[in-house]
Amino acid sequence: MPHDTALNALSQLLGERFSLSKSDLAAHGQNETYFADCPPEGVAYPETTAEVSEIVKICAANDCPVVAWGAGTSLEGHALAIKGGIVLDFSRMNKVLAINAEDMDAVVQPGITREDLNTELRTTGLFFPVDPGANASIGGMAATRASGTTAVRYGTMRENVLALEAVLADGTIIRTGTRARKSSAGYDLTHLLVGSEGTLAIITELTVRLQGQPESISAAVCAFDDMDTAVNTVMATIQMGIPIARIEFLDAASVAAVNAYSKTDMPVQPHLMVEFHGSEMGAKEQVERFGELVADFGGHGVKWSAKTEERNALWDARHKAYWAILASRPGYKAVVTDMCVPISRLAEAVAETQKDIADAGLQGPILGHVGDGNFHAILLLDPANPDDLTRAKEVSHRMAERALALGGTITGEHGVGMGKLSLMPAEHGHAWDVMGAIKTAMDPKGILNPGKVVRPA
Repeated sequence: MPHDTALNALSQLLGERFSLSKSDLAAHGQNETYFADCPPEGVAYPETTAEVSEIVKICAANDCPVVAWGAGTSLEGHALAIKGGIVLDFSRMNKVLAINAEDMDAVVQPGITREDLNTELRTTGLFFPVDPGANASIGGMAATRASGTTAVRYGTMRENVLALEAVLADGTIIRTGTRARKSSAGYDLTHLLVGSEGTLAIITELTVRLQGQPESISAAVCAFDDMDTAVNTVMATIQMGIPIARIEFLDAASVAAVNAYSKTDMPVQPHLMVEFHGSEMGAKEQVERFGELVADFGGHGVKWSAKTEERNALWDARHKAYWAILASRPGYKAVVTDMCVPISRLAEAVAETQKDIADAGLQGPILGHVGDGNFHAILLLDPANPDDLTRAKEVSHRMAERALALGGTITGEHGVGMGKLSLMPAEHGHAWDVMGAIKTAMDPKGILNPGKVVRPA
């Protein structure tokens, strides 16, 4: 193997917590979308920040790449060891270290998942609000600057991470930020690392914001005869200042897949799924105002409920929509696009994307967190037909170009990984070179998740 010295040293350091088994390597070489499997040379299971530091020091001394691994739910090949080396699996660093209820924050290790964190918080009256759908690890969510269904009200990981502990490429341990809600003390290293996808440092501890559990939660679902009307309803809802907690869009193809997979019975038409948080009267008033807007725009079939089990069933079906779409074509994989545009250009972007998909002869259900202008086309492809992937990438590229032309971004929440590298110059221009310079300064040997985010060396 090309990194035998490092592997031997890691085995001595970690014992049974350093794995070379084929099954372990294979499990850490898989991904959720279309990228080819890429097993690492070894898998390390650290339990402390100090261990992470020692692991990185060994790897740095032997020019061995290091890739952090949370829950493995990323969609752009972020956690694949494409240059070899080892994967750091954080499943053993999954503890809540402190809950500061009075200050509404918590200190956690990176391997804890968002669902487990919220389970720990149940008795406090608080919750962690960022919900990307998948039961992702908090460290991975910070590394990709994730968001999801609740970003329209509570923000993304950018707004919800206060401080970090991280290990640099030479093994140095640093802390960034504090538990204070604001600071003007120097460069904002916390938010430099949030979204850096493990290319600048490895996150080993996070201080995150919490929110109070709302007194009342109401959810609603409604249908529309066409996509434009649904999207225009979203824009009107946002512009009127109705304080929604979630507002999700599914096109007719997505609804058909969700019905089959989750045994729901929604009419096979474009749908909005919404949720409102507040006092009992406030949430009820918000639902009523939203219902009036839906009627004004020609929507119909508004169904709403404040019952926990009904709300949970609704959002469970939405969170499983990606798997439902894949299940609609057994054996297929997907290119998952991730455009985000200003709300005023959303209807235009969705309509033109739909035309691109049809012109390419592909199937591509569209859904998204449209309350912040973010939507996804799930471009289905037959792995046995290479032309499918070629056409899907062409559609994805046109979508990215359109998003930029409309004042948006090539990725609203999934991150860059290696899947969107070719699109970075168009969005960032010379600023992408600045990112490369920061990478070189912080990781001169290029061992931290190489081949991702910045221009390949």
